[in-house]
Amino acid sequence: MVADEDDEDWFEKAFAEETETDSDEEPSDAESEAPTAEPLESKSGEETAEPPESFGEAASESDEPTAGSPTPAEPEDGVEPGPESEVDDFAAAFGGGGEPSGGGSEDDDLFEDDFAAAFGGGGGAGAAAPGGEDDFGFDLDGDVGAGGPGGFEEEEEYDSDIPRIDFGIEGLDEMVQGGVPERSLIVAIGGAGTGKTTFGLQFLHEAIQNGERAVYITLEESRQRVVQSATEKGWEFDRHTEEGNLAVIDIDPIEMANSLTSIRNELPRLVEEFGASRLVLDSVSLLEMMYDDQSVRRTEIYDFTKALKDAGVTTMLTSEASEDNPFASRHGIIEYLTDAVVVLRYIRPEDFRETRLAVEIQKIRDANHSRETKPYEITHQGISVYRQANIF
Repeated sequence: MVADEDDEDWFEKAFAEETETDSDEEPSDAESEAPTAEPLESKSGEETAEPPESFGEAASESDEPTAGSPTPAEPEDGVEPGPESEVDDFAAAFGGGGEPSGGGSEDDDLFEDDFAAAFGGGGGAGAAAPGGEDDFGFDLDGDVGAGGPGGFEEEEEYDSDIPRIDFGIEGLDEMVQGGVPERSLIVAIGGAGTGKTTFGLQFLHEAIQNGERAVYITLEESRQRVVQSATEKGWEFDRHTEEGNLAVIDIDPIEMANSLTSIRNELPRLVEEFGASRLVLDSVSLLEMMYDDQSVRRTEIYDFTKALKDAGVTTMLTSEASEDNPFASRHGIIEYLTDAVVVLRYIRPEDFRETRLAVEIQKIRDANHSRETKPYEITHQGISVYRQANIF
């Protein structure tokens, strides 16, 4: 583990790397006159600016005007602040978006602008519903599944006042009576190629379709690749990020592990201020792999998942399946820390005619759900579960 100051410095620059095009704002008088901190030597030998003493102090200092700083103008009557002003406030929560705290630096300015731009994504809709009624080698018996013997519509909806949401996946939503409780912590466990990333993207698309905001954090792919993958499926993530309804953030898993304390301390507040209702982390397995000691791994992941719950959003984590057991995660931890577990796996028949995909819901707290195994397909329009089909 690296020192706390290095952790916080890296965490700022990690978000700054996402969109460098938004860092062209002219520095204010206070920024140009602020003393510059002594540079530190980074791991690569380059000089980096010393980070502020703490995020909490930076946030509190940015709330009060400093000497020489302009007084913020009062909004006109009847005019609501737009996405740009919300983004500035979001950056200010990390000591950015206006006045530098604890001494300004070039890296701080980049962080203020680019971190804000990372969470300054879009809105809008446009995904066609996944369809296809073809027989993909499954027993498409209309009497089996929904309403049939052992079907998932036999159980009554769970009697609860907790608000519910949908996954946004055709067929899978029908397997949950009444929907998934809001603010649940969900994990999708699966092997390579089972559609975990698509699952997460589709989950966020459902939120944006409903006029909500969402955050996608990837430890595996680049931001550009994530946006492109979603856009190819008809989900306009490029427009969503531009319009301020979606934040797509790519982070190196090693650096995230080194800065996990700073991240989990600040993420709940930042997500709340951004106004996100759903968050996806793809994948938690890469984060778990950063810890060699099992007890340390369990403690760190537990504290991180607790911070996600404190954020007040519905969160989906993706996790690699164990090599020995497709129904368990790689390290066997995350399924015990989450409220809901969805397993995506392969079904390989003995005759090797065709490898198929199957989904099942292991658990959802405070919700009744089907325990059947149902086939699903991954198409250019996303994931679709065939709830009236059986695996044979």
